Amino acid sequence: MNLWLLLTLPALAECHHPAGRGARSCPDLCSCSSPPSEVSCSQRALTLFPADGLSPNTTRLSIQSTGLTGVAAHHLSAVPLLKNLQLYHNNLTSLPSDLLRGVPRLNTLDLTGSQLVHLPPRVFNRSSLQHLVLKNNLIAKVDAEWFPADSGLIWLDLSGNRLTGVPSAPLLRLPRLQNLDLSHNHLQELQPDALHHLHHLETLNLAGNKLVSLKPSAFTHNPKLSQLFLQENRLRDLPATLLQGLRHLDLLLLNQNQLQGLPAGFLRDGESSVRVILTGNPWVCDERIEFLKKWLTLHPHNVIYPEEVTCSGPEALKHRQVVSLADSELGLAKSDKTAN
Repeated sequence: MNLWLLLTLPALAECHHPAGRGARSCPDLCSCSSPPSEVSCSQRALTLFPADGLSPNTTRLSIQSTGLTGVAAHHLSAVPLLKNLQLYHNNLTSLPSDLLRGVPRLNTLDLTGSQLVHLPPRVFNRSSLQHLVLKNNLIAKVDAEWFPADSGLIWLDLSGNRLTGVPSAPLLRLPRLQNLDLSHNHLQELQPDALHHLHHLETLNLAGNKLVSLKPSAFTHNPKLSQLFLQENRLRDLPATLLQGLRHLDLLLLNQNQLQGLPAGFLRDGESSVRVILTGNPWVCDERIEFLKKWLTLHPHNVIYPEEVTCSGPEALKHRQVVSLADSELGLAKSDKTAN
């Protein structure tokens, strides 16, 4: 036997035996990257957690649109380096309180589209966790005990659930939060101090709820707010000082509400960088529209879809673009209103 054959026999043996040092494994019904740090499972036939074959070096695990009905702490303990866990559109109805015990580096947990209703205390008690997505579940109440006393969360998505009020008590435990999504719930009111401790909040999504009004101090304690989504609510009027102090505000969505006008000073005069969407509101083109018309004229490039900001009344001005109105027409509208 020559030297070359002696050197190559061990390598050939490893190739033929999966248990060899060079073997790579991947759970059934899943696909794995090479090296196997990322695992993705999206087969409907998958009903049990794919523990067999998971590499301990896995940092990203995605299980989506499967028949998975449960996950336990001992499953995740097999992947101690895990940083990103996506468990969305499965059949999960509950989670154990110690779920994250064995994943000390977990940064992102996405549970979108499960069937979660009630969750146990301390379920998200992991200091490394920064991004939590609970979108499109069946959650009607958020418990403060889910989180540690001083959570490191910077992103929380609770959109598409059954919340009827802003979870004020839990938010007290999330002082570092930068992005909060409460859209498409059943919120009817934003309590004055609901966001009081969120001094780092940059994006707030309240779209698709049932809000009728907002208090002047609603966002007083959120000076870093840059994106505010209020569209698809039932807002009838807004306080003139609602946006006071929000010097970083870049995007404001007010479309699809019941607004008839904006109060003087609502949007800053002079230099302004905020972009707004105002479509789908029943703007009444009388004295209530004067401030909005002036602002639209001064800041035409700040308005998205300006041609769709139109009058719903009075009849003589119906469907006219607000920005196209002449002062004399507004005066005529006022006279008509007085005469009637």
